[in-house]
Amino acid sequence: MAARLAVGATVRAVSKPRKFAARRAAITLTPAAVEKLKSLLKSEVENTALRIGVKQKGCNGLSYTLDYAIEKGKFDEEVYQDGVKMWIDSKAQLSLLGTEMDYIEHKLASEFVFNNPNIKGTCGCGESFHL
Repeated sequence: MAARLAVGATVRAVSKPRKFAARRAAITLTPAAVEKLKSLLKSEVENTALRIGVKQKGCNGLSYTLDYAIEKGKFDEEVYQDGVKMWIDSKAQLSLLGTEMDYIEHKLASEFVFNNPNIKGTCGCGESFHL
């Protein structure tokens, strides 16, 4: 059974799609996101990766989920970057293509931010989106 991360996530629509290389991972991590995920996964004994999913939630329809994971699901896509292993749930794969995951710390909050060129709109708080 996977445990939920105690860190928030925000979604941002990106106005200009980034140019892609011939074969690029479905999601890329910024150095800040890599360091935060390494520190979160280091403290976990049995969980070996992060699973990114999507569920129906919020005023705009969809929201990303971040969970610790022990094993890869049958249709999960594996992304490995700089020592961090992530599994993308099959339902979230198309909505994540070309996304950059960042980690931002403010004085009052810290959160993962998904900079996604596929999003058509977000809610005011940035938790939910639609394609």
